[in-house]
Amino acid sequence: VQLQAYGGGLVQPGGSLRLSCALSGRTFSGVTMGWFRQAPGKEREFVAVRWRGGNYFYADSVKGRFTISREAATNTLYLRMNNLNPEDTGLYFCAASLRVILSNIRTPSAYEYWGQGTLVTVSS
Repeated sequence: VQLQAYGGGLVQPGGSLRLSCALSGRTFSGVTMGWFRQAPGKEREFVAVRWRGGNYFYADSVKGRFTISREAATNTLYLRMNNLNPEDTGLYFCAASLRVILSNIRTPSAYEYWGQGTLVTVSS
């Protein structure tokens, strides 16, 4: 399994971005995939995830602003980010797991596959 994330960039507060994560090596079937982020000097934190059972979960800080989706035809996971603010700045990683249990989906160490990260900077 390999993951490649892209789509980051510089955006003004209130702006939008869409991140993409290409999954290779297998299809989405049976895979939990999600997004984490890491701000400078902080630990990696959960953003959003699509559970392998089909449910979607979001961090409280992004609910109502971020939307995770997938396109099965291209094995691509997306993160649509609206109304961005400076606190959303960080390196965004996509992650995947074949074995994570539901109670651990917000825990970075529960994921065995990671993309390289794409930088999102929200600044005026």
